[in-house]
Formats: sequence, structure tokens, C-alpha cells
Amino acid sequence: MEFDLWWFAYLLLGAVVGFFAGLLGVGGGGIMVPMLATFFVAQGFAHEQVMHLALGTSMAAIVLTSVSSLRAHHARGAVRWRIVRLITPGILLGTFGGTFVASRVDTVPLAIFFVCFMSYVSVQMLINAKPKPSRELPGGAVTTLVGVGIGAVSALVAIGGGSLSVPFMTWCNVKVQHAIGTSAAIGLPIAVAGTVGYLINGWGAAGTPPLSLGFIYLPALLLVSVVSVFVAPLGAGLAHRLPVATLKKVFAGVLMLLSAKMLYSLFA
Repeated sequence: MEFDLWWFAYLLLGAVVGFFAGLLGVGGGGIMVPMLATFFVAQGFAHEQVMHLALGTSMAAIVLTSVSSLRAHHARGAVRWRIVRLITPGILLGTFGGTFVASRVDTVPLAIFFVCFMSYVSVQMLINAKPKPSRELPGGAVTTLVGVGIGAVSALVAIGGGSLSVPFMTWCNVKVQHAIGTSAAIGLPIAVAGTVGYLINGWGAAGTPPLSLGFIYLPALLLVSVVSVFVAPLGAGLAHRLPVATLKKVFAGVLMLLSAKMLYSLFA
């Protein structure tokens, strides 16, 4: 009975993650990591491995969610593929390297920085701060370096990068719907590199539960992914029907809620 209840919990989590992945171009890690960590503690997993398992499983689940969200946004012409090509090399380097840091360094200071940054971004979106009309995306080398930063932070907190890439692109005068669609595409290389990194770093680690592969817990991965893949297109469709101002406020609200949840998880 208990096992069946955990199946239901993972399926419900997949529905929430998929919806926000499609709506906001985020991978859902900001929701998955705290929820998976809570579930793993309740299931009696080794305490010293709970956070690593939550991060690794979240990254792996983002792979299929990103594919589904990407396809839905691409069908609506919302993916700026030139940006994806420029930023992906840095994304791959930063994300893969970030998984090695995550397995060895305390991430609390980084998480606090991340929360402060998200709060700043949220306020800017809520007051609808306008970028300078002349501002454009930087050149290829600078965009690649931005990708390294986005990838590294994404790996350390297991997000699909939307919380960083969407504000970056809107700051550079990319239309918000296109920023969200492009972020969904950027989330795929983040998820793939992060998954490989957490698999390598967790391979043979002591204390991981049965049915895990490295720092990836397979039952949670499969159940979350199955539902999120089907729900993500629903969120993507809504993203293209909402007005820009409303979409920014929804995005800001989600960022603030996730920031508050992260702080609570750190200090509770």
C-alpha cells in the first residue's frame, strides 16, 4: 500500500512539473528537488545521499520534460535556434563541471546567492522593468560564457535553466514567449549533461537505495517523466494565449515561491 502511495505522489509531482515546464520554459527542478528530497527522507533513504539523489533524479527527469516542452514551443515558432546554437557549448561545459562541484562542495552559499538573484529578477518582472530599446544579445563568445554560468548554477541546484535564461533573454529584448520557448530548448543540453554528471559521480556511491543508477532513483524518474511529458504541451499552449504582462507576473510569482521554499528547506 505504501509503495502504491509513493507511485501516486511521483505521478502527481510529474503533472505539476510538466505544466510549469511548458508554461514558463523551466525544467521543473525548482519544484522537483525540494519535493523529491522530502519524499526520499520519508521513505527512509540514507540521509547523506538524499540531496544528491534529489538533484540527480531531477536532472534526469528534466530530459524528457524538456523534449516535450521544446517540441510544443517549436511547433509555435517560439524557439530562437541561433541563440540555442551560441549558448549550448557553454551550457554543456558549465553543467557537466557543475555536477562535480555539487558532489564535493557545500552548496548552501550558492543556494543563498541563487535565492537573492531570483528575488531581484522577480521584482524586476513584477514592476515590468523595460530594457533599453537598443540592447541586443551579446556576441557569440559572451553568450557562450553566459551559458557556462547558467549551466553551472543549473547543475548545482538542478534546474533546467529557465530561471536564468528567460530573464537574460528578456533583458536583451527577446520577446518573452520566444525567451520561454528558447529556454525550453536550452533546458535539454542542461539536462543531458547534468544527468551524465550525476550518474558518473554517484556510480558506486555507498548508501544509495535499490533501483538507483548513480545518483538517479529510477522509480521516481520514470513516474515523474511519464506524466510530465504529456502535461508539458498544455502549459506551452497556455503560454501563447496569455498576455505578456500576465505571463511575466506568473513567472515572477513562481520564482518568488520557489525562492521562499528553498530558503525554508535550507534553514528549517
